Amino acid sequence: MLLSCTLLLTTAACGGDGEAQSVSGAPTPTASASFEQQKLAKTRFVANAGLAAGATYQWIVKPYRAGKFKKGADGRTFALVKAGLAGAFTYNRLKAATNNAKGDPLLSKAVAPLTAGIESLKDLGTKLRKGEVGDADVGAFEGVINSVKDAGKSAGAEVVDKVPSASQLSGG
Repeated sequence: MLLSCTLLLTTAACGGDGEAQSVSGAPTPTASASFEQQKLAKTRFVANAGLAAGATYQWIVKPYRAGKFKKGADGRTFALVKAGLAGAFTYNRLKAATNNAKGDPLLSKAVAPLTAGIESLKDLGTKLRKGEVGDADVGAFEGVINSVKDAGKSAGAEVVDKVPSASQLSGG
């Protein structure tokens, strides 16, 4: 055991070209790794945008239309908290989706004009949580989600709503 550790440390310490070598043996990024990222860009985009769309519909649009956000409504506080979490989650997943889109040239061009709309959602999660939400706020979420879905579809990456679990929504 002692001999194998000594050999490992001696081998790791010896480096002929002056570059630091890793003992862990972790692979370094190569051209094939970036190819894989580009290859999966549409898949990742669809997954992230689908989660954002599902969260928006399930915990923002649907409860709003059902009147759950109105003062005096049963379960209003809980609905607002879930909507606030969903708003922050949606913003996070849409940002991830736009980053994924950068790996595919066609998708990148389709999604690029939507970045301002996505940024406009940044503070709406807090507004939802505080109960300061109106038609325009819910419409903003719906509009951005529909735009992202349309952009994905035009680039060959059709987005389907996928409702995230409660642990995903809360960041766990």
